[in-house]
Amino acid sequence: MEGGFGGAFTVTLGLEREFGHHRVLDTPISEAVIAGVAAGAALGGLVPVADVQYGDFLFLAMDQLANQAAKMRYMSGGKLAVPMVFRAPVGATTRGAQHGQSLEALFLHIPGLKVACPSNPYDAKGLLKTAIRDPNPVLFFEHKLLYGSKGARKEAGGLEVLGMVPEEEYLIPFGEAKTVRPGRDVTVVANLLMVHKSVQAARTLAESGIEAEVIDVRTLVPLDTGAIFRSVERTGRLVVVEEGNLTGGWGAEVAARVADACIGYLDAPIRRVAAPDTPVPFAPVMENCYVPSVERIVAAVREIC
Repeated sequence: MEGGFGGAFTVTLGLEREFGHHRVLDTPISEAVIAGVAAGAALGGLVPVADVQYGDFLFLAMDQLANQAAKMRYMSGGKLAVPMVFRAPVGATTRGAQHGQSLEALFLHIPGLKVACPSNPYDAKGLLKTAIRDPNPVLFFEHKLLYGSKGARKEAGGLEVLGMVPEEEYLIPFGEAKTVRPGRDVTVVANLLMVHKSVQAARTLAESGIEAEVIDVRTLVPLDTGAIFRSVERTGRLVVVEEGNLTGGWGAEVAARVADACIGYLDAPIRRVAAPDTPVPFAPVMENCYVPSVERIVAAVREIC
């Protein structure tokens, strides 16, 4: 296409014309090479931003990410830094089990990595700029259905998330969650696409008098537990919503920390809304049942309110 390929979802379309091929490089489709070169470049003093076509392919780069990039700063006693960003699209979009997983939770268990997951264009810019300035490796997850219609690749079922994105410089600090909808009766914590579904659910619940507070975590490492605790202390109830599988999901970590710190404030059991423990199905009708829906979020809230 005109202006180049721009990556699997045309997100980087036009960057090579603006910044030149000496800064915007095509790579072989070898995730191990991409991660290894990025880590080496970071150790050599550059700040690489690597891009894989699908987050599922991160499995091919796990040694470079988990055993090399994540550990070099610790193993060197802080003498080495690995300021690299690894962008990865996630989320089910009728591509089946090997191209639709949400893998954020896997990287929470690897000390040395930071994990960002913006839900809107404003946060995406601010968090990405912060990630580039961080001396640690950052996994930057982006949901495919939040890309909108840039370039020639428009995702079926995608959201057009509109909002002002200033041209001037701004940064969003890691570890600062955002309350996207205030409420008094229940706290709903979500990330990526699930933030938007949670807001839709909150509007539905409001029709029956239940006011849900929706918190967008924005980053999972570091996690803003303070914002979550303060909200739960006011509402007395918690629902965590994620698109990844239920078992071992990041929602389990949030639930455990809230149970540990806020047990005296809880008026009901914590509920988690997540995908079932199966591979992502290919058939659209099955995928619709697999991905957490607005209706499931509403039902989870009503169970504890």
